[in-house]
Amino acid sequence: MARPVTLFTGQWADLPLTELAEKAGRWGYEGLELACWGDHFDPAKGAADPAYCENQKKILEENNLNVYAVSHHLAGQLVCDLNNDGRSDAFAPQDCAGDAEKKRAWAVETMKQTAIAARNMGLNVVNGFTGSSIWHLIYSFPPLSENQIEDGFKYFSDMWNPILDVFDENGVKFALEVHPTEIAFDIITAERALEAIGRREAFGFNFDPSHLLWQGVDPVKFIRTFPDRIYHVHMKDAMVTLDGTSSILSSCLDFGQPGRGWDFRSLGRGEVDFEEIIRALNEIGYEGPLSVEWEDAAMDREAGAQESVNFVKEMDLPPSSRGFDDAFSTE
Repeated sequence: MARPVTLFTGQWADLPLTELAEKAGRWGYEGLELACWGDHFDPAKGAADPAYCENQKKILEENNLNVYAVSHHLAGQLVCDLNNDGRSDAFAPQDCAGDAEKKRAWAVETMKQTAIAARNMGLNVVNGFTGSSIWHLIYSFPPLSENQIEDGFKYFSDMWNPILDVFDENGVKFALEVHPTEIAFDIITAERALEAIGRREAFGFNFDPSHLLWQGVDPVKFIRTFPDRIYHVHMKDAMVTLDGTSSILSSCLDFGQPGRGWDFRSLGRGEVDFEEIIRALNEIGYEGPLSVEWEDAAMDREAGAQESVNFVKEMDLPPSSRGFDDAFSTE
């Protein structure tokens, strides 16, 4: 049975859910991964009022869409982020602006609400970020001690274990999108995050190959390293465009600017080997959605979303239930 192809709504939050759902249904998507910003999904309302959840699902059902996950990257980021500049003020209510700990307290409560809201939606996974108090220490100058890194992972554990307790109480898992700026951004740090959190079942990963590829991390190796922790999958493409003048650190150039060392691409137009990813997902028995997170600064997003759903459906080969040479057997 083919896995459902969904569209992550985070990059479409400027559109009302009613409008986006109509478009996604017409383009051929089978569901939406609802972002917890814009009017797509409000976890506070979802936690307090099951009728709100039913209304959001009805909007999707009217367009032949389902929902398999909600995502709250913005609140999740504030849980462990330093929150010490204005960039994250837009992630939280206005009355939190400029106050790092007020933003953090709001984020912790919001992530707990998101677990309850997901249960009320009939879902078992929430995707998102964790933030990191040590991302700024990624380059070891001025020199740092191992204790500083250990403290960062302990802080992650201290902040997220109480949140994950609420996830456990509601039968929901949290899937971290392994990503620069997070406590886990490659295979080594993902393993370290699992150890820090006590390898509890409530914590796993939203696999996104694009963020691994440009760092030089093998996406297929990630799947095979964490076969029981792939709780959700993003289908997203990227391309490394190093030309001898820029670096993989992006040269302080924004997405889409000429000269960047890498950038996101519409699915099938980058360097991600989706064929091998699908085969690896089949190996581990992943049966969840394949969620398109569409980003390409040089392409019209509606054209990109339409070509991407077709690309994923064509790429998603069904696993075999028998050996291709079984017919030769004499037994």
